Amino acid sequence: MSGRPTVLAASVLTVLALAGVSACSSGSGSTGQSSGTPTVKLMVGGIDKQIYLPYELAQKLGFYKKYGVDVQLSTEQNGGVGAEEAMASGQVDMAGAWYNHTIEFQAKGKAVEDVVQLSGAPGEREMCTKASGVTSGADFKGKTLGVTDLGSGTDTLTQFLAAKMGVKIGQFHRIAVGAGSTAVAALQKGKVDCVMTTQPTVAAIEKKGVGVSSIDLATTAGTTAAMGGAYPAAGVLARTDWVASHKDTVQKVVDALVATMHWINTHSAADIADKLPPSYVSNQLVTKADYITALTEDKGQFLPDGIMPAGGPKTSLATEELVGDVKGSVDLGKTFTNAFAVKADRTEGIRTTTPPAGSNG
Repeated sequence: MSGRPTVLAASVLTVLALAGVSACSSGSGSTGQSSGTPTVKLMVGGIDKQIYLPYELAQKLGFYKKYGVDVQLSTEQNGGVGAEEAMASGQVDMAGAWYNHTIEFQAKGKAVEDVVQLSGAPGEREMCTKASGVTSGADFKGKTLGVTDLGSGTDTLTQFLAAKMGVKIGQFHRIAVGAGSTAVAALQKGKVDCVMTTQPTVAAIEKKGVGVSSIDLATTAGTTAAMGGAYPAAGVLARTDWVASHKDTVQKVVDALVATMHWINTHSAADIADKLPPSYVSNQLVTKADYITALTEDKGQFLPDGIMPAGGPKTSLATEELVGDVKGSVDLGKTFTNAFAVKADRTEGIRTTTPPAGSNG
């Protein structure tokens, strides 16, 4: 999870999507009444955010339909249940959320796995006021730091950046500021010294001159420098028991998303922006030109093949352990599988390197 969207159109989309799924049979991955096509309910942790654009892009490109699955998209709301929690509790079949949640769930005795990995970096930036003097986690001491929500991925990353530099959790303050206009306002009004956020909020903060990028977790190079390795973020999570009983349906979803990742890799930011809903790329925060510039800068976070980056799970586990969210042993092999992505890559004719092992693969 990486925050709550604020764009009105995204809220409308949620209402429509949820209305649509309620009309479907309640069984997960059930067969559609008229077409015989399996239906999947997928909630995204902020569907209008750049880090999560593949889910909607796959819809706009017609790839879900092409591969024979009816994916009903919805999005988190401020103050509402998180996408990963909605998935774990059975409210939806799949979650468009961060990989690290699979580790947290296992530590709590819940079997959840990542079936396709879409990004190798969080896509986040620590945006700070110039007066804050923040250039690394070492400077968090005594500061008030904004995260999308307490317990979110941005909260975990913020605590990790501090802990890695020896700053204890009691030495700084964290508050939830959401994303979009609420995050911008928190900086603008002096409620926080920094806020961890994604595009297009980053571009809006820079455009208004209320903050600068102090720590880069949006690119592979920046993430490796700050965290010591690739950090797998956006992916598709599902309950392991659901995956086991809906393998054909899962494969269709992964096929569609791997095709989308390949499309992203072979097209420009402008091409991508042209396919997304207008409200995602041009709104009260940014112009379409701003959006394209930001996506051009951070597009490298997206993986072209859906394969979990080697070493990524270990980096994620180290983050959870240092923050204190996970104690005890964790079997990383059960937190993700590359089996579906490998098959999808073969279908697409995409050559991949040997993927790290995971469940079923």
